[in-house]
Amino acid sequence: MTGSQHQARAARTAPPGPPRRATLRLLKQLFTDRLALMGDNADTYGDVVRIAIGPKAMYLVNHPDLAKHVLADNAANYHKGIGLQEARRALGDGLLTSDGETWRQQRRTIQPVFQPKRISRQAAVVASEVDALIKRLAMHDGPVEILHEMTGLTLGVLGKTLLDAELGGYETLGHSFEAVQDQAMFEAVTLSAVPQWVPLKKQREFRTARDDLRRIADELVDQRLANPVERGEDVLSRLIASGSEDGASRERMRDELITLLLAGHETTASTLGWAFHLIDEHPEVGERLHAEAVDVLGDRLPGHEDLRKLTFTFAVVEEVMRLYPPVWLLPRIAQADDEIGGYHVPAGSDVVVVPYTLHRHPEFWADPERFDPGRFTAAERPPRYAYLPFGAGPRFCIGNSLGVMEAVFVLAMAARDLELHKVPGKVVEPEAMLSLRVRGGLPMIVHPRTAAARKAA
Repeated sequence: MTGSQHQARAARTAPPGPPRRATLRLLKQLFTDRLALMGDNADTYGDVVRIAIGPKAMYLVNHPDLAKHVLADNAANYHKGIGLQEARRALGDGLLTSDGETWRQQRRTIQPVFQPKRISRQAAVVASEVDALIKRLAMHDGPVEILHEMTGLTLGVLGKTLLDAELGGYETLGHSFEAVQDQAMFEAVTLSAVPQWVPLKKQREFRTARDDLRRIADELVDQRLANPVERGEDVLSRLIASGSEDGASRERMRDELITLLLAGHETTASTLGWAFHLIDEHPEVGERLHAEAVDVLGDRLPGHEDLRKLTFTFAVVEEVMRLYPPVWLLPRIAQADDEIGGYHVPAGSDVVVVPYTLHRHPEFWADPERFDPGRFTAAERPPRYAYLPFGAGPRFCIGNSLGVMEAVFVLAMAARDLELHKVPGKVVEPEAMLSLRVRGGLPMIVHPRTAAARKAA
């Protein structure tokens, strides 16, 4: 056999993976522990794994070079995949789920809202919202559901910074998005085998949630049409202007708004929940955060210029997103045959880059399960594609700057003024949905520090 024939045969070889007899175990993990499904197989079979479950085969990619190939170098060959396809029932063709020209056009429309200069001008708004939250938490007597508080905060910030709208009255948003995620993952793991008309409680809740989200999006558009903002730079104004220019439908504006509302609050709220959990587990980190906040901020609110001064706080946010990346799975579908890591990947295959496992790759992260913000203050950084909390390539998260600023401000101001401790006995476990959230919420007890108590009084 010639060298070229050997090379051709290698390129047609399927990656290693669990045997067919493991199907029942894999199905159980797919339903109950998706993180273990990905992590166990990456540990056992290497950086490219073929996981066959029933009629479907999923290709797990777990190396920076290979992630770069899928997400950046050959991104045109990979469209949105498992989970996001199912979420389209609620999110429509927003940025999160669309492909091709629809995605490019919507990205061009919204991109200016996220330009660094405009985001930097929103720092005072973010700090004011966080300040109100901290004062409210300081007055609490008894346990506080911290994830609920973080969801309220991030929705409030999103409304004021990106939509120029008040979202405080839409208290059902968080619950509706949970129902959407539950249904999307249910359809993904069941391979959409359960008809949508089957009267399951989950399906009924999804339909109610979808109607609620559509109603809220329509109300936001109607309010802006009734009260237009002259030369508005916010997302609502730009979507309305774009619709009038290119004939885009009301449905497309609704899709984009629902997507923005989900992506704009869920990832940051999840990151903050994990941050408070990890800080409680590592009190020395909390004390160092407190010292930095007092030194940099004193009693004042943070400004955009403080981001580069709050170096340890920034590193804590980065390390939290390493261990618990809010977007734990980057699913794609191969449009044409490809070769990844020397293995053949046929057209139509589900290909997944999993930041959760990539961020724990022992070749690139020493003692990868350890919470160590010092990784991100060291001079030597890991390879670019070994750390993907915001994805990579053309679909790099459009809102990363705002989300990081919000998270840094929250942790700095909370550490300065408060101590938060989990309710005794609370077991914290991850739940891998469209985002990686804390299963069952995160009740915490708030203890104001002395200066904060005087301020509140």
